[in-house]
Amino acid sequence: MPFVEIRGRKICYEIHGNGPTVVLLHHGFAGLNMWKYVYPSLVEAGYRVFMYDRRGYGRSEPGADFDDFYVGDSFCRESAEELAELNEHFQLAPFHIVGQCEGGVVGVDYAGKAPHHVISLTASSTMCFSTMTMTEFNALKFPKQFSELDPDLRAKFIDWHGEDHAKPLYDMARTHGGAYGVGFFDLRPRLPLVQCPTLVLYPDRSALFDVEQGVAFYRHLAKGELAVIPRCGHNTYDQKPKEYKRIVLDFLKRVESQQYGTAIDFNMTCLAPSPAGIK
Repeated sequence: MPFVEIRGRKICYEIHGNGPTVVLLHHGFAGLNMWKYVYPSLVEAGYRVFMYDRRGYGRSEPGADFDDFYVGDSFCRESAEELAELNEHFQLAPFHIVGQCEGGVVGVDYAGKAPHHVISLTASSTMCFSTMTMTEFNALKFPKQFSELDPDLRAKFIDWHGEDHAKPLYDMARTHGGAYGVGFFDLRPRLPLVQCPTLVLYPDRSALFDVEQGVAFYRHLAKGELAVIPRCGHNTYDQKPKEYKRIVLDFLKRVESQQYGTAIDFNMTCLAPSPAGIK
């Protein structure tokens, strides 16, 4: 896998295909390898895919102060800055963003701070706000330690992050920190800053977030749309891959048709536009 140096740390990335760029942002337990069954469909549809392991995930170097970074208030800001530097290095903009869970938080922050870079944003299974501290939430939702996970799930973490890094990163992610922080989490004040077309993609049976989270997310967007995948758990891209890829691709193509006049065949009934300006 290729690497690029960002702020003195090696960041692992992959680029596939040609055409309009789609940046894929992984969730808070994974790395770029989580997209291995998703990105080929984007390439086949005529997109250039850029995906990378964020700092400390996958094969990207964490840096000496990673633990402080992970639990500190700078996580979201620095994650957006990391993407900005990758954009500058690879000349990615303008691009679409597709983020899963925590990746959706990073996508919101970036789209709000660099609106001229982002064509559209898709946020799947991303929490909108918490009703308890995230320390309490994580203790409730992730009771198992790494050694107690099913063997297949442990093997997946090792595939994503390597033998030495999988356990400490999982233990850190299941207890505190990351884009969701340790206190009460609330994305709603940041959502009106996102002015690009935004698809909120939500499962109806997530073990982590109620589907009402997706509705709240959607209602705070100026140009939002909401798609709910029925009979689907939290990891939409993995549990309902055909539906996930169809909805995302249809959204991307329709946004381009509206912005650039590209002729496409669009036939979707599960998307609903949100009223502009709802706060």
